[in-house]
Amino acid sequence: MATKKKSDARPGDAALHRELLRSMLLQRRFEEKTAEAYALGKIGGFCHLYIGQEAVSTGTLSMLRPDDYVITTYRDHGQALARGMSPRALMAELFGRIDGCSRGKGGSMHLFDRNLNFLGGHGIVGSHVPVAAGVGFAIKYRGGDQVIICYMGDSVVNIGAFHEALNMAALWKLPCLFVVENNGYGMGTSVERAAAISDLSRRGAAYEGMDAVTVDGMDVFEVREATRAAVERARKHSTPTLMEIRTYRFMGHSMSDAVHSTYRTKAELDEYIKRDPIEQLKHRMLEAGELDAAAWDALDTTIRAEVQDAWDFADNSPEPPLEALYEDVLVDTVS
Repeated sequence: MATKKKSDARPGDAALHRELLRSMLLQRRFEEKTAEAYALGKIGGFCHLYIGQEAVSTGTLSMLRPDDYVITTYRDHGQALARGMSPRALMAELFGRIDGCSRGKGGSMHLFDRNLNFLGGHGIVGSHVPVAAGVGFAIKYRGGDQVIICYMGDSVVNIGAFHEALNMAALWKLPCLFVVENNGYGMGTSVERAAAISDLSRRGAAYEGMDAVTVDGMDVFEVREATRAAVERARKHSTPTLMEIRTYRFMGHSMSDAVHSTYRTKAELDEYIKRDPIEQLKHRMLEAGELDAAAWDALDTTIRAEVQDAWDFADNSPEPPLEALYEDVLVDTVS
């Protein structure tokens, strides 16, 4: 098991840091607006927010190329935005409208964009992990040097398909990055039980040919560095990696859950909020002179306007016509 050392913002990377900050802040403000829309009945069905985990999506996806592949779970808003999906297309999909990325048929849990090689959110726990292995096999079969990154929650380690897929990826040396976003509460378990069943690096190392690493998911720089190394192994040597990224979500499992008191205390939540990945990066940039209060306010104002524009666009988008029930879904997105 390898544990990455915490890194600080490096001088001379101001432009990169601004882009990382923008990506995480866009996700945060979008999810806050999504919660508001859900409460007002604009969004139906299930809705799983990503607030607190933004360093994972931003850190990993900032290290991928446009021709790499992404597949994820039902908690897919953050990864979609970090990958470059239009907030308009995403919000319209949440609203169930025709201009959504899945033409209003997928909703919150099923975001797709073939132009971004974003292969969707998947609602069945663990079901997409073998699909990721299949994509890795296709890449290798075609002789490409792309990688596939597969996100999942810590509960997936209890699904047989998880172990089967990792075993195949290790045996066949597939260019896969399996990212477990471990917040310690898989399927409603306690922190103690989650720790006992989720020694993921040990499990990953059990597969010969599989590399494994544990990462601080509240530090975007640490996530980037671990991803850089994993991507390099996958491209050059077709070596798969299991990345256990230890993160913490500030919201409940879904919009139907309480923020705290159901299975965690307010005191625990408050402690983790002190490690907010956005605030950590903001503080580092302020200390380095890469950001000041005026620049922060301007960025926040711009992003809030972008998210409001996405809401307005979604609200004005038509609902799918009745005949769309019988049509295939196209996954090109709006600009």
